Amino acid sequence: MFEDLFGTQSFEDEGEFMPLISIEEEDEKTIQESYADVLPVLALKNTVLFPGIVIPITVGRDKSIRAINKAYESDRIIAVLAQRDSKVEEPDIDDLFRVGTIARIIKLIKMPDGTTTAILQGRKRFRLSEMVRDEPYMEAYARVMTYEEATNKLEFEALIASIMDKAKQIIELSPHIPTEAMVMLGNITNPSFLLNFIASNMGAKVVQKQKILEIDNLSDKAKAIYQQMDNELQLLELKDQIENKVRTDIEKQQRDYFLNQQLKTIQEELGQNPQEEEIKILIQRAERKKWSKEVREHFSKEVSKIRRMNPQVAEYSIQMNYLELMLDLPWEKYTKDNFDLKKVKKVLDKDHYGLEKVKDRILEHLAVLKLKGDMKAPILCLVGPPGVG
Repeated sequence: MFEDLFGTQSFEDEGEFMPLISIEEEDEKTIQESYADVLPVLALKNTVLFPGIVIPITVGRDKSIRAINKAYESDRIIAVLAQRDSKVEEPDIDDLFRVGTIARIIKLIKMPDGTTTAILQGRKRFRLSEMVRDEPYMEAYARVMTYEEATNKLEFEALIASIMDKAKQIIELSPHIPTEAMVMLGNITNPSFLLNFIASNMGAKVVQKQKILEIDNLSDKAKAIYQQMDNELQLLELKDQIENKVRTDIEKQQRDYFLNQQLKTIQEELGQNPQEEEIKILIQRAERKKWSKEVREHFSKEVSKIRRMNPQVAEYSIQMNYLELMLDLPWEKYTKDNFDLKKVKKVLDKDHYGLEKVKDRILEHLAVLKLKGDMKAPILCLVGPPGVG
């Protein structure tokens, strides 16, 4: 919000724009101007023009250039409407919103590339009642609209004060917005113009700005703007919290890394390295293991991996536990199978009450194994359908 007050945004093709403060804070009700019933129509792609606001636009479409030239040659008054869909290159009446702003063309500049740059100042809102023609440029009947005054003056003044407070908070949370923006807002004394100025500079979508433009009651308009600013402020606060958290996490990681590097250097200077001592003990234990070639190579690979790790990270402990588990497993140690069925039955009856079918199945399995001597994939399924054991 307010990022375009000082010309930081480029503008082109009836859309991208840079809102500027009007030379005079004219309220719509104080503008004593009469307009023709039928006015040339200019369609804007990506913005909504509000009364009192001055914007420069670059007009590139043939129909728009003809409409601008026609208006400039007569009374310099043109009807400006926002497009519903910015992707439409040749809009007709169905592609435009019905409520727009009558604008005065302050200056017209012909560019070398064939485009035309126009400086427009919003004057009054209007409602498009009927399209007169579509070629060679759009022309329509424009009925001037007026605002309804706020019935509760005290509430309206409180709303304006709250909007100013929100604007201040938004400016403070936006590093790309200069602090002079708040000074500029503070110099605006006309409430109606202030609302239009803030609405024009909000980071809202075209549809949301259009809804604000169409509101007739000033109090309702102020409430809608306040709500939009509150949403924008919440997003900025959330973004600020995330950025601060990320910054804190990065700073902590950098601090921990720096301290660990210092500690490592000091330990090396003193001939001490606790992590390396632990690894050496693991290697010594591994040398006493009767491992196969494949297991020994895998262990060496995992040792090399842990040596590259920072001892402070969680993965280091996981890797150390894995290596210790490899060493604790009873490699090349076997127990002799006992096929004494009477003893097995006695143990089962002693330790497990009931479960007769389960115990019978275990005894049956051992009996077959004793007679046959070998069973491939001796898996028992005690509970559930076959195949889940």
